[in-house]
Amino acid sequence: MPKVSSVIVPYATYLRVYEPLAAFPEAERGHWERYARREDRPSYQDELRRSLTDLLPTPPVPVPVHESGDAFVLEVDGVVCVCPWRTRLRGWQALGELGEELPASVLDAVLPPVVRGQAAKDYERWLIRNPDARPWIRTATWQVPLHWFVLVSDGEREVGKGSGDEGGEAPVLRYRTPMVQARRRVARALKTLKETIDEGPLIDGLVDVGRWLEEFHPRSLVELDYGGLVHVMPAEELAEDHSATDVAEGIEALRRGDGAAAGEAYGRLVERWRSVRDRRSAN
Repeated sequence: MPKVSSVIVPYATYLRVYEPLAAFPEAERGHWERYARREDRPSYQDELRRSLTDLLPTPPVPVPVHESGDAFVLEVDGVVCVCPWRTRLRGWQALGELGEELPASVLDAVLPPVVRGQAAKDYERWLIRNPDARPWIRTATWQVPLHWFVLVSDGEREVGKGSGDEGGEAPVLRYRTPMVQARRRVARALKTLKETIDEGPLIDGLVDVGRWLEEFHPRSLVELDYGGLVHVMPAEELAEDHSATDVAEGIEALRRGDGAAAGEAYGRLVERWRSVRDRRSAN
């Protein structure tokens, strides 16, 4: 596999689900059992390198021709859990969202219309055969969507250096929480929000992610990973980033009817993530 760079530049964040082997059909389970025993499993950075490599040819390859057989692997309380990459499915889904992020002229220069059109047709045909398909990984660029923080708590926050599947000693900021806890937090937050505020992006996002979580085994693990943002945020900002606490305090304040406290929590979030978005403009 060609190596694009020793430094990974996409500033993407991830919401991942690791499912126990028992959640997979027997044939697929055997594949993941063998895969989990491998010592040469690719890392998080390898996944990014492969995606970048596909964009180098002319014309670029926006979606892999074949689905990835790779996954991230964790052992949770003695149970092996895997998070399949499903790079092809995620590529199709990301391609459909690019029109909302890039001007048409830029999008056409990066991915010509004929390339996007063929990929869209391939996806339509694939969906007919796989109507229930869903990814184990969700991705956002230059932000962590605020509703993702509802799933986790500050006590689950980990800041440090990566290893193993994370690829070397890269900095890491992530949260990991049991699926049952993530679902419980979503349900409680939705109840409070629907009782106290009008419909809006936060509620819509929570409804969407809640439905997604219901697709997985109850003994799964949910991971919120800052991914590439750790390379653009100064170390002191990472150390002081307690966005999950701010989100939880804001929702609790709404539940108590304390609008002032909710506003203060929201203000901290807005200020913190505005500084991240400002760096996007600078690049």
